[in-house]
Amino acid sequence: MAERRFTIADVARRAGVSKGAVSFALNGRPGVSDETRARILAAAAELGWVPNRQARALSTARASALGLVLARAPELLGADPFFPAFIAGVEKVLAARDQALVLQVVTTPEAEREGYRRLARDRRVDGVFVVDLRRDDERIALLEEIGLPAVTLNRPDVPSPFPAVVLDDRPGIAAAVRHLVDQGHTKIAHVAGPEPYLHAAARRQAFTDAMGEAGLDGRVVDGDFTAAGGRDATRRLLTGPDRPTAIVFANDVMALSAIAVAAELGLRIPDDVSITGFDDTDLAGYVHPALTTVRADAGGWGEVAARTLLALIDGPEDADVTDTALPPAELVLRNSTAPTPPTPQETQ
Repeated sequence: MAERRFTIADVARRAGVSKGAVSFALNGRPGVSDETRARILAAAAELGWVPNRQARALSTARASALGLVLARAPELLGADPFFPAFIAGVEKVLAARDQALVLQVVTTPEAEREGYRRLARDRRVDGVFVVDLRRDDERIALLEEIGLPAVTLNRPDVPSPFPAVVLDDRPGIAAAVRHLVDQGHTKIAHVAGPEPYLHAAARRQAFTDAMGEAGLDGRVVDGDFTAAGGRDATRRLLTGPDRPTAIVFANDVMALSAIAVAAELGLRIPDDVSITGFDDTDLAGYVHPALTTVRADAGGWGEVAARTLLALIDGPEDADVTDTALPPAELVLRNSTAPTPPTPQETQ
């Protein structure tokens, strides 16, 4: 009877991982942790697994493409100026390397997980960008399991074997609060992004901390990073009791929508209410009044993330591709902020 020849699937079952993770570990590619790699190598040794040379040649072939899976409604993607700028930065690097970006837009967590699995299974990409990090982000473990190299935008709050490109949002938000306080504002609100997103939570916490340092209580209302969400949150704040004299928005899209809402309500920016944004998108400097905002270079972020991911993919197995810290976000002063409006008593 011929001796059975074990396959990569047998090694995967013995190690308790996917076939993709086995392929990455045995071919010396990044994307699996040291612990997982050691478990796979031990399983291969126990089985006496010997790679098929032809299959090995196929498994090490490059796709010459990187992947980006975005979990959001397609109609909202064009309304968020961050991602077009980020993608432009990525493409600037990839074009010089004659590589491509594979973009998938999905609407459910199940579709998102399947999107990553399909990219790995079909060998369509050599690695992926992980954006919009969430609390207890399950994508980190998934990518490690399927053996897909990755770079994260900021650090996740779960253990991660992948390098991160980090931009600290907090100094920009803190600077916006200090600027408004210096202008005499004490009734300052924050329209936050979706709470599960780590960057939205960081901006929310930075606002709360800066208000506390100023000896003030800040009101926080939830937004969703969309123009509609910013419009609804602004209307609630400006028509409710104890109207704020200044609002710090978690992104420019929501802040720009506030300009229209204020006009509809007969309020003037910045005479009646000051507003600040975050991102410094192209429109921020061209609306009236021009938007005071926090600058985050999305295009530069994309360039650095692309170079980092390519270094991870191209480097030897023991290459130490570390986190990269970008310059912290900074406040850009324009015309949408002014000293606090006088009280009725002061105008008499």
